[in-house]
Amino acid sequence: MCVVCGCAETGEGKENKAGHAHAHEQPRGPEESSHVQVDAQHGDLHFGSGAARVSVPGMSQARAIKLETDILGENNRHARQNRAHFEGHGVTALNLVSSPGSGKTTLLCATIEALRRRRPELQVSVIEGDQQTTLDADRIRATGAAAVQVNTGKGCHLDAPMVAQAFARLRSHEPHAHGHEHHHHHEEPASLLFIENVGNLVCPAVWDLGEAAKVVILSVTEGEDKPLKYPDMFAASTLMLLNKVDLLPHLNFDLQRCIDAARRVNPAIEILQVSATSGAGMEAWLNWLEQVMAEPAALAAESREASLSRRVAELEAQLADVLAARAKPQQS
Repeated sequence: MCVVCGCAETGEGKENKAGHAHAHEQPRGPEESSHVQVDAQHGDLHFGSGAARVSVPGMSQARAIKLETDILGENNRHARQNRAHFEGHGVTALNLVSSPGSGKTTLLCATIEALRRRRPELQVSVIEGDQQTTLDADRIRATGAAAVQVNTGKGCHLDAPMVAQAFARLRSHEPHAHGHEHHHHHEEPASLLFIENVGNLVCPAVWDLGEAAKVVILSVTEGEDKPLKYPDMFAASTLMLLNKVDLLPHLNFDLQRCIDAARRVNPAIEILQVSATSGAGMEAWLNWLEQVMAEPAALAAESREASLSRRVAELEAQLADVLAARAKPQQS
């Protein structure tokens, strides 16, 4: 996969350092070079104002939209397979997303230990995503939970095929591992799978891994404006965990402003305040996990399919607008 544009296909054009060719187009017409908004007063540049909401050197807005549609469409095909596989094995999968240093792994270790005390029979496993090292997976395994590390190299997020391979390895290490038939899920005990994504508040927002929900962790040490700076992540998340609240007396952090910002981006987002160090809010977090595991899978899947359909329709409309704008000079 191309690190810059996510392009997984080959074609005519210049080869990159990895040796595969790109079919990137050069910008054509004024509509392709005018997608950058410039603030007249300060000269601020806004490269996300075009139809594709992104600017890639040497790539038109139409090409960027087409690539996103194709790549995310293929990823979502794998995500649907993952979702069916999880359901078949009685697994509730949660995608934990955050910036680096939010305390995600520490909170996850505390959660695993609390779940073991609360529900000793519950099987908990982790797919751990980082660019390099097995440091976090080693920390998870020290709690007694099964964990598989996925290192992405230059990649900035996990994708659905990565998760599928990691889940297969998790299952192969279990005593009762078996084939991939999905008709036996009522015979298996319920289990919980945490997917700890690569630390990044941008890219993981649009990648469906087959999870039941995205949970965004925001540390109070990061600043209350993060939901407005990185709106896609908070819009895509079902729950926001405000972490490290034990540090609030020592910080200049406006708690209500942060909550208001998150709900401005996503009015439906649930918000819990937690601390792995002090234990504050952990009971509410565990109750939320119980609730998610008890939700009917069909209802959750229906909601995700509706969201995906809206996104595909949005991309198709954006592509049509760009193609129509490109065709206008040719007609005159």
